Amino acid sequence: MTGPRNGTGTAALAVAVAGLALCWSVLGGLACGVVALILGGVGRARATRREADNGPIAVAGMALGTAAVVASVAFAVIWGLAWRDSGGAAYLDCAMKAGDDQAATQACTEKWFDGLQEKFGVSPRPTRGST
Repeated sequence: MTGPRNGTGTAALAVAVAGLALCWSVLGGLACGVVALILGGVGRARATRREADNGPIAVAGMALGTAAVVASVAFAVIWGLAWRDSGGAAYLDCAMKAGDDQAATQACTEKWFDGLQEKFGVSPRPTRGST
């Protein structure tokens, strides 16, 4: 007789932790969170059928996977609002109109940087003495 098949539940927990670490990137957190939910469900089913003995680990993987998905969605909203508030859409429109003209594209970038500095009081350009 073989031992318990605990790999799936353990993998769910490991992938869920990775999802939480990557939730700021949105796609990484979503992908890992969904995979953790699936693996956790499989691991929990194995524990229910007594093929595995780490049901709580699988459930923890599912819970943390859910948290990774929720956090990723929250970060998607945050990134979207930051893009909107920074004038990112206007920058992209300007850059698309500039096409292959490097000088026009650079002018778009300078205009966007100036807007960021004016609106938020920060400069995205390196300053003297910065590392």
